[in-house]
Amino acid sequence: MAAEKEKPKLINRLRNKYRLVVMNDDTFEERFSLRQTPLGFLILIAVVAIAMITFVVSLVAFTPIREYIPGYADVGMQKELVLLNFKSDSLEKAIVQKQRYMDNLSLILTGNDTAEHPKNPRDTTKNYNNLNFRPSAADTALRNEIETQDQYSLAIDVKHKGGISGFFFFVPVKGVVSNAFNSAEENFGVDIAAADENEPIRATLDGTIISAGWTTDEGYVISVQHADNLISIYKHNAALLKKTGEYVKAGDPIAIVGSSGEQTSGPHLHFELWYNGTAIDPSEYMVFQ
Repeated sequence: MAAEKEKPKLINRLRNKYRLVVMNDDTFEERFSLRQTPLGFLILIAVVAIAMITFVVSLVAFTPIREYIPGYADVGMQKELVLLNFKSDSLEKAIVQKQRYMDNLSLILTGNDTAEHPKNPRDTTKNYNNLNFRPSAADTALRNEIETQDQYSLAIDVKHKGGISGFFFFVPVKGVVSNAFNSAEENFGVDIAAADENEPIRATLDGTIISAGWTTDEGYVISVQHADNLISIYKHNAALLKKTGEYVKAGDPIAIVGSSGEQTSGPHLHFELWYNGTAIDPSEYMVFQ
């Protein structure tokens, strides 16, 4: 019963109003007065405390001040650290792979290659003892016919009436003529800018490859000997598809368009025709576009 009587007394005390007065000590003049209950004073303190906490948290969360708090780094810095971690991991893997490659290459060059090369096991489910390796009559006749042909002969029996005008030229590559034939300026061919850098270059006539190699000025160059002492030359190729001595038909791919060599400004084909030792203009005998 006593406890129940104490509770109303405590609530009444909190609700009792008190006056805070500031007076002049000499004249007893009232300067300031505040009339408030203890409960209202506690509520005022709580509101001020919540406002201060909200202000401090906002200041830390939304201003650069947070960077000076230990353990509270910038979000952008965290992303950058993650990216740097990924890059360092990739570099480490690349270095390990390069080192393994160099170690294996060193072993091969020194003759100390200890790698085991797997061999294809023999199929034991079949009987190989009764196989007949003797060639048939048709196979023998075909072999004899091929072996009697001279693959590397430059003597082509085809003769064309009317000289070079009797040839039907196959266009080596389609494109725009960027530099025309001009023997006075020692430009003994035409420059053809192809639409595709990786487009194949084709032989303009039947013939035999008489040279296929690399020069510093003209890059990869391939030359074909045709009938009636006619030679076609293809320069600045990205790669060569035929070797010296091979026989090609008109339209066969022999190289890839490129820009190799020092005397070039972009992917194109420099195409030349030489007839009886004299350079002729290819544009007079074929249309490149």
